Amino acid sequence: MEVTMENEKRAGAIQGADVRFRYRRIRAWLGARMRPSGQDTGMTTAEYAMGTIAACAFAAVLYRIVTSDTVSSGLQSLIGKALNAQF
Repeated sequence: MEVTMENEKRAGAIQGADVRFRYRRIRAWLGARMRPSGQDTGMTTAEYAMGTIAACAFAAVLYRIVTSDTVSSGLQSLIGKALNAQF
């Protein structure tokens, strides 16, 4: 009986080592795929500045459109219809 218990312990140790080996292999493979490949990744400070200016300009245009009389009256009409809807 002791021999089989010892064999089971060894088999479990081998399976555990196999699982750890596979985990390390997969982790190394994923790590290699996730590292930058030497190409330019991300934005530089100048690109951040240009992106910020573009976002601010877009926000200003949207603000002007939404606060215009036509859009404002349309939104008020839509909200009024929604609040006065019959169920």
